[in-house]
Amino acid sequence: MRIPKNWVPSIAGKIVNNLLKKELAEPAVPVETLIAETERLLLEELMVEDRINDEVRQILKKFEPEIEKGRLDYRKLFDMTKQKIVRERNVIL
Repeated sequence: MRIPKNWVPSIAGKIVNNLLKKELAEPAVPVETLIAETERLLLEELMVEDRINDEVRQILKKFEPEIEKGRLDYRKLFDMTKQKIVRERNVIL
């Protein structure tokens, strides 16, 4: 995640309040519920890269012996594997 988690509630509140202030949205639920859902969606989206990194680490565990022996470069493998997953899933990081 590129921004601190403790910023997310503030960002979510500002997004919702700006949408309502500019009359770009009309809430069908209480504003607090809307802010909470916006916060959940923001966190979910911000965690995509963390989940991909975890997946890459799991994939690379299969190659630990070769990496430890110096036959493979972990950082290079990590970056290549991550880019492959990002391309396959059309994810924007």
